[in-house]
Amino acid sequence: MDIVTETSVRPLKSLNLLSHREISELMETNAEVFQQFRQCALAVLNTGSQIDDAAEILTRHSDFNIQVIPQSRGLRLKIFNAPASAFVDGVMIRGIQDHLFAALRDIVYSHHKITNNSEFDLQTSAGTTDAVFEAMRNADIVRPNLAPNIVVCWGGHSIGREEYDYSKHVGYELGLRGVNIATGCGLGAMKGPMKGAAVGHAKQQINDGRYMGISEPGIIASESPNPIVNELVILPDIEKRLEAFVRLAHSVLVFPGGAGTAEEVLYLISILMRPKNRNKPFPLIFAAPEGSSLYFASLDRFIRNTLGEEATRCYQIITGQPDKVAREVRHGIERVHRFRRRTQEAYYFNWQLEIDRSLQTPFIPTHENMAALQLDRSQNAAELAAQLRCAFSGIVAGNVKAFGIEQIARHGPYQLKGDPAIIAEMEQLLQQFVQQRRMKLGAEEYRPSYQLQSG
Repeated sequence: MDIVTETSVRPLKSLNLLSHREISELMETNAEVFQQFRQCALAVLNTGSQIDDAAEILTRHSDFNIQVIPQSRGLRLKIFNAPASAFVDGVMIRGIQDHLFAALRDIVYSHHKITNNSEFDLQTSAGTTDAVFEAMRNADIVRPNLAPNIVVCWGGHSIGREEYDYSKHVGYELGLRGVNIATGCGLGAMKGPMKGAAVGHAKQQINDGRYMGISEPGIIASESPNPIVNELVILPDIEKRLEAFVRLAHSVLVFPGGAGTAEEVLYLISILMRPKNRNKPFPLIFAAPEGSSLYFASLDRFIRNTLGEEATRCYQIITGQPDKVAREVRHGIERVHRFRRRTQEAYYFNWQLEIDRSLQTPFIPTHENMAALQLDRSQNAAELAAQLRCAFSGIVAGNVKAFGIEQIARHGPYQLKGDPAIIAEMEQLLQQFVQQRRMKLGAEEYRPSYQLQSG
């Protein structure tokens, strides 16, 4: 394994200034925050890796270390035993260098301004939304005076070549239509649309195309940002990351994926089914190549049989036809534009969307919390969707996140109990994910992080 034993770098762009106290606390008095930054920094430097297991990445690079050195004229990072793939002729690749300082900016900001600051009341919906907005503004992701043109693309990092090429073709068609792309910033269906859009933008001589990567520490530690990303933001947790997606988006486009994609879809459907959101345009499109039509047929069946027919009105499904997908996205964005203009709503952040506290409260996937999920029809469909979102979130954690992997190693698979009909639908959907190798990147044999029980 090739490494660069020692190097130092400075910010390429204007990193928001950090005080000596902030840097000192990061490096000396808060081991948890420093370890979080170390993991994210290693993931950024490991861009291009085909490993999605945070614990394995850390084990392979156990001698990796990083120091944040405060200086009066600006901070400097000193890095030890970094992956050589992050360098060309001994010099760090500029995009990776920019991502590295974005990670530092966001982790320090989250710790000092959100987690440890009473400025945001994270016990209320409005306070949580304010925190998400401030984190996005601090990263220069939300920008005023720009017409709506952002499509959020969701989909799996562990996908086949046909699905990747399709996502790239759709991205190309979107780029030709001047649409900017935001994704979870990883590989697969998160990289493909960006790569295609970059070509489409180039053909249209659009020189300021935006390729936004939105992540959180547990995800980015196992899924490195892809090299197309030119704007990276790391939110404190998965719930704030998901809220950032839907408040930034003018349309959401979903490609095939695994448990993480199901989590994202269920989160958004839970929001769109709330009575106060039903008359607000929010284009949601599921798109897959001809050879993967079964994927969304299965997801559609799962949604229909667990949440009811009404939930299926939240989205449309398009198979093949990349140009049609792009046209529908563009038309959806135009509807959003007209609505925001008529209601005097901001173009850059969807303040009007109501998000229930159950979707904003961080879900910690312990065995106790997973077993306590209410997977039955004693609640309305929007609430059930939120509970199912948590179940899939825990499965993702057990597959790729360091905390979840540790929990599984210590206590065995998560136990999920619920209504027999709902559990049967989950079993069928998850089994298809396993058979189609969508659960974990590069795994020859997937060992489930969960067990389903009717109860």
